[in-house]
Amino acid sequence: MGATKEQLFTAYQNTIAGYAKALAHPARIAILQHLSRIDSCVCGDLVIDIGLAQPTVSQHLKALKNAGLIKGTVAGAKVCYCIDDQAWELLKTEWSAFFDWVNTPKSPKCC
Repeated sequence: MGATKEQLFTAYQNTIAGYAKALAHPARIAILQHLSRIDSCVCGDLVIDIGLAQPTVSQHLKALKNAGLIKGTVAGAKVCYCIDDQAWELLKTEWSAFFDWVNTPKSPKCC
């Protein structure tokens, strides 16, 4: 979605879409699962554990970080990543509210 198109939608809609985009790849799901099992991780370990090439893992980490779901801190020549707990709680709250809203009957079933 282009930056100009985002203006057509609410901040809430853009937030939900941003999370969906960040979660829309199985490698990113695997990375989040891996990070949730440990306190922090060096990118090189992720390459071994996930089984993808370094540049590919780096691209997925960048997408997750841009969405705000993970944090990265520089440790020498490497970057250590972990799940951003506050962002994760926000994600759960926003998605739960979204699904609650979608599941609320608004009108008689038409289909």
